[in-house]
Amino acid sequence: MQQRQSARALVPLTGEARDHAFERDPVWLLRSLSSFVQILRWRAEHQADRLAYAFLEDGDVEAASLTYGSLDLRARALAKYLRDQGAAGERALLLYPPGLEFLVALFGCFYAGVVAVPLYPPRPNRRDPRIVDIAKDADSRFALTTSEVAANLARSLGHSPELSGHSWCATDQLPAGPALDAFGGAGVDDLAYLQYTSGSTRAPKGVMVSHGNLLAQLDDIELSVRHPPDSVFVTWLPHFHDMGLVYGLLTPLGLGFPCYLMPAASFLQHPARWLEAISRYGGTHSGAPNFAYELCCQRVTPEQKAGLDLGRWKVAFSGAEPVREKTLEAFASEFASCGLSRAALFPAYGLAEATLKVTVKPTGREPTYISIRSSDLARDRVVEARGGGRDTRTFVGCGASATTEVLIVNPGTLEPCGVDEVGEIWLRGPSVAQGYWRRPEESKGAFQASPAGGDGRKKYLRTGDLGFLREGELFVTGRLKDLIIIRGRNHYPQDIELTVESSHPAFRPEGAAAFSVDVEDEERLVVVQEVDRHYRNVDVGEAASAVRQRIGDEHELSPYALVLVRQNGIPKTSSGKLQRHACARAFLEGSLPVVAEWREERSAAAKTSSVDNRALPKKGALTQEDIESFVSRRLCTQLGISPGEIDLGQPFSALGLDSERALSFLGELETWLGRRLSPTLFWNYPTVAALAKHLDETSPDERPPADSRKVTTWNP
Repeated sequence: MQQRQSARALVPLTGEARDHAFERDPVWLLRSLSSFVQILRWRAEHQADRLAYAFLEDGDVEAASLTYGSLDLRARALAKYLRDQGAAGERALLLYPPGLEFLVALFGCFYAGVVAVPLYPPRPNRRDPRIVDIAKDADSRFALTTSEVAANLARSLGHSPELSGHSWCATDQLPAGPALDAFGGAGVDDLAYLQYTSGSTRAPKGVMVSHGNLLAQLDDIELSVRHPPDSVFVTWLPHFHDMGLVYGLLTPLGLGFPCYLMPAASFLQHPARWLEAISRYGGTHSGAPNFAYELCCQRVTPEQKAGLDLGRWKVAFSGAEPVREKTLEAFASEFASCGLSRAALFPAYGLAEATLKVTVKPTGREPTYISIRSSDLARDRVVEARGGGRDTRTFVGCGASATTEVLIVNPGTLEPCGVDEVGEIWLRGPSVAQGYWRRPEESKGAFQASPAGGDGRKKYLRTGDLGFLREGELFVTGRLKDLIIIRGRNHYPQDIELTVESSHPAFRPEGAAAFSVDVEDEERLVVVQEVDRHYRNVDVGEAASAVRQRIGDEHELSPYALVLVRQNGIPKTSSGKLQRHACARAFLEGSLPVVAEWREERSAAAKTSSVDNRALPKKGALTQEDIESFVSRRLCTQLGISPGEIDLGQPFSALGLDSERALSFLGELETWLGRRLSPTLFWNYPTVAALAKHLDETSPDERPPADSRKVTTWNP
């Protein structure tokens, strides 16, 4: 176990002197206490009436709030209930929609000594294999959620009988009772939660994050990115994502400033809501994956920009997926008129196995970029190509670490790389997690690596990411591991391949390869699938529709391309192991033995939020046919499909409309219709015909219920 280390020595303080130091410098608090339990207790005792969290319904209406005192009281009441139920030392699934109830459950688990497992709530009337597999792996006996989710689950547990053996608690209906008084303060090595990182068909792996890891992480964050007492955090990141949980929710409480949170669906429907909340509340710290900044550039209108004041936004961090120069520069340019400084853009690198953050750009400096010739990069050499060119790739500097040692290692020889060499990123420090839950061999391989030539005493985390150091700054160049990261969500190719190979009778079992490629500065999914030799003249349109539907339903993704190749056409080793990197290279070079191919052909207009109002009937005169026509036209533009591919009775997922795109499209539909729509609309009415019929029959004044928020699945 790694012990939490302080970056500078402490002077022992007691009484009023200590409390004054804590108030003046929250880092003193982090380094003097041993868990988040103690942090919340201190804030509840000394800052009970201060705002801790506020929830923005639909991204704009302040629907609920928690002070440090109210959060502490409710969490301790839940902790007593959990202790009385014998939950101490157990694992509990936290299945919550966006809102403040998750925070009550999380801190209730912290107080009770229960290991939390943050997840998203299961969908009604459908089995969710990821949740079931995680419940099995965590060996959980308890599940906490809201009364609404519990009621939905009670009606649909037949789809997931594995969850029926859990002891369920709807925390929002827990009767008021005595709060837990006597509690043993958690130690730095006690587990706080399990952060699951894998997909549904791989054996899920839970990263063991201790209270010491959390406190060390906040210490590291504060050393790298200062948070003055007047800081204000704004976030839409999901609480089950490591960036949303650690920096979005726990950092504000740990450092003592308020946090305003909204559902991810609210942002995806109308990206301006994020920036409007930052403007309205004077947000100083906020951030998201690269795709969110891209969405804002594409869909925030000049009229919306005119009302924004982003002058207080000092730290706009970007992480969880590759950070792109084009996006950063476009965002800085687009919103400079709103008061945003280019120096406020903070590229960062991190991963769940290191709790969250590893490196981030230094404060007060604009982002740095370096262009490298692709031919040199292929030889793992860093040779700067000044002036750019077609044969170059530009990488964004992600800064340096405050408390974590970063080592670049040759993944084959395990020898440390020299200057200007690309290798695997290895990490060592107090934020590195304890390993994978109940997976000692995998933990040893990933968390206990030693470089060649050393004495073996220093143990490092192997990240599986590739990069290099230039003047102490980390540049991430790619991934050694076969991981697909799209819009900040991690997907394992094995999961997608298993889904694809069973989606059409002509597809060979174990004959799929899934990988990602860059398309117009965006990471997109490509699937290559072998066709059984007994099938001839496969209809690629029909096959693509089947693949899009299965991938959309099971992974909430839309593929950029489906390539059908002849039997044994996918590169493999002599022992039969799939070579995804070689397959991706052959796809880009055009050297695959192609039988048939489908590609999404999106136009530039598909990336904007412009709504075609031509032929829009007068208000109140819309018919079902009008709505079908509008939806069909926009689907063709957004998804790069022809009108002939639109079947009014075909599921949206078969057309390639994944969850994020559906929510974005919903925002356009709201604008066109001039009324609010439920985030679950595309889920409840999954075809063009069903959707148009519902909208035609629904009163224009009808608003969705407040609790109908769609939980966008975002698997870290």
